[in-house]
Amino acid sequence: MAVTFDYDLVIIGAGVGGHGAALHAVECGLKTAVVEAAEMGGTCVNRGCVPSKALLSASGRVRELQDAQHMQELGIQVGHVSFDRQAIADHAQNLAGKIRGDLSKSLERLGVDVIRGRGQVTGEQQVTVATQSGDRTVSARDIILATGSIPFVPPGIELDGKTVFTSDQALKLEWLPSWIAIIGSGYIGLEFADIYTALGSEITMVEALDRLMPTFDPDIAKHAQRVLIKPRDIETRVAKLAKKVTPGSPVAIELADAQTKEVEEVLEVDACLVATGRLPDTKDLGLESVGVETDKRGFIPVNDYLGVVNNGETVPHLWAIGDATGKMMLAHTASSQGVAVVETICGRDRTVDYRSIPAAAFTHPEIGFVGLTEPDAKEVGKTEGFDVGSVRSYFRANSKALADGDAEGLAKLIYRKDTGEVLGAHIVGPHASDLIQEAAHAIANRQSVKDLAFLVHTHPTLSEVLDEAYKRARASL
Repeated sequence: MAVTFDYDLVIIGAGVGGHGAALHAVECGLKTAVVEAAEMGGTCVNRGCVPSKALLSASGRVRELQDAQHMQELGIQVGHVSFDRQAIADHAQNLAGKIRGDLSKSLERLGVDVIRGRGQVTGEQQVTVATQSGDRTVSARDIILATGSIPFVPPGIELDGKTVFTSDQALKLEWLPSWIAIIGSGYIGLEFADIYTALGSEITMVEALDRLMPTFDPDIAKHAQRVLIKPRDIETRVAKLAKKVTPGSPVAIELADAQTKEVEEVLEVDACLVATGRLPDTKDLGLESVGVETDKRGFIPVNDYLGVVNNGETVPHLWAIGDATGKMMLAHTASSQGVAVVETICGRDRTVDYRSIPAAAFTHPEIGFVGLTEPDAKEVGKTEGFDVGSVRSYFRANSKALADGDAEGLAKLIYRKDTGEVLGAHIVGPHASDLIQEAAHAIANRQSVKDLAFLVHTHPTLSEVLDEAYKRARASL
């Protein structure tokens, strides 16, 4: 006798990953339900990508208009520039609300059932949701876990949400501290440093590792420091551990040597933003009901097809996507994983090519990157037996950038010297977040600079900075 289910697919989590999976599931003819305990849209829409870019857009315009010399070079005279903090904050929250509403309507329009409440796996192909009216249990042929992540707060740091806070609170822009410490120099820390300095705050950036921007390609990090850190009201503490942070007025931060853990300085500031990364939100998911344990950090173990794994064996009909897997903690990664899982469920096995997924920091100027950094590429080259080459091209030689009066930046291309295959691309400069997509497509298609060098780019455009890099790389082979 055939087993019948309430749904073909139940997705726990309605963030960007869960939403993308639901849309594709409906397109593939699957009867689908989404379970969500908090706001529709998850972290990206409500506490991440969307409101942060609204703040960056507004503060970036303030920075640009306040740069009288730059404006004069373009023949523009600008008087006193002022801004309304609350209006900027409202702009970010209103945008998040609009996109959250659009997302909800798209699910309703396609007939996806939205079940509000905390969902748990309570058995094979079974989900129980704690709703306001009581527990509701539904069955599904397949289940996708898309529960996202929460900010990571290291031991010794006490939050009060007002003077010591994470990006979740910072996005509300409830006040502008005169002096704020930012713990962490990843893309979250960099973006908030960009926002706060544009709006008049002084920054102390604290990084526990031995260099700023440790996850970026070293050459890009070095250039970014020159344009994003040094010219602004930002001082840095590198290889320093924020051992203890106490809220108050002022906030007290005990800075210790990252190696010895000995306290060397007590920093007193008006506020402290903790931007030390994120942890998976995977507690109380009921995974034990199907014998699954997360790793020590809370990530759900998955195979190449994102099937949940228990002791090396795949759990049938149970999948995980997005930040909960720890593969690449990016909204568009989650969405691509959701689509891939639905394809696999429908018998068209699909994996995700993580090397070709681009990322960006939406600072001014922007940073875009995809693929391997040069040190990582060289490690792969040692293992697989090939040499690695790299070239740079510069915005100061780009006609469009010069016309815009915004010619600070560079593009770095990393490639195999034997075949010319592109392994990585890293850009710091205007519209880097848009330009990096071309390189991402090249990596996805495993293209060689031998062919890319003959592509035709519109002149004059910023895209020619990659055209020049392709040509330089080909000439070096």
